[in-house]
Amino acid sequence: MTPTRAASRRIPVLATLLVALLAAFLTPGRATAASLQEVTGFGTNPGALRMFRYVPDGLPAGRPVVVALHGCTQNASGYGTGTGWLQLADRWGFSVVLPQQQSANNASSCFNWFQSGDIARGQGEAASVAQMVDRQLADVSGAASRVYVTGLSAGGGMTAVMMATYPEKFAAGGIVAGLPYGCAQAAWSPYVCMYVGATQTPQQWGDRVRAARPGHTGPWPTLVAFQGTADHTVKPVNMTDLMRRGPMCTAPTRRPT
Repeated sequence: MTPTRAASRRIPVLATLLVALLAAFLTPGRATAASLQEVTGFGTNPGALRMFRYVPDGLPAGRPVVVALHGCTQNASGYGTGTGWLQLADRWGFSVVLPQQQSANNASSCFNWFQSGDIARGQGEAASVAQMVDRQLADVSGAASRVYVTGLSAGGGMTAVMMATYPEKFAAGGIVAGLPYGCAQAAWSPYVCMYVGATQTPQQWGDRVRAARPGHTGPWPTLVAFQGTADHTVKPVNMTDLMRRGPMCTAPTRRPT
């Protein structure tokens, strides 16, 4: 479990991320408003997460999919609406998958980016999110080569997990005030990771990511990282460490919180 905080203060930063991601990777589409729906039976769901999705009415086949992971104390509905992802889905013509944590897994509704059993390929929450992606692509005939993942805070930490453990599923990812993959294990504590940072060389950070997906020979997802310089919960060094992942392409941006 990680400390709670006023994640809503980071929404202006997240809005900038939305524009950057959409401008870089998405193309306009034609669709109209729909409603958020919960999906059950999307797989074995070893992480015991809930799956919500937003599919604009009339969305054609072959459109992108965005996976948006909320922060601590948040939920899928509030995050999807508050960040503007649902409105942007209507405007640009893509579908959104919104995983939701359950209090039984984490009392503060944080994704468990720091638990070894939830950040390994084929296990826990990472596997649950991957199953959501597969279900969404099948249901909406989405473009498998145009799946993107983004998250805030603990959701940002889980975004790094997904890019490391399932790189073949994501074209790019955007992390806002998040943590590098394996940071809690490298620092021996999620709190040290967040408040101080883990002492690792770029080679060590890259090795952690590469070890999460042994034998991966394809391209790694492009990373866009945003971090507030005045953030006292997730120290800016974490964005620097996110950049130090070996061959993966990174576009860092620092903005005040």
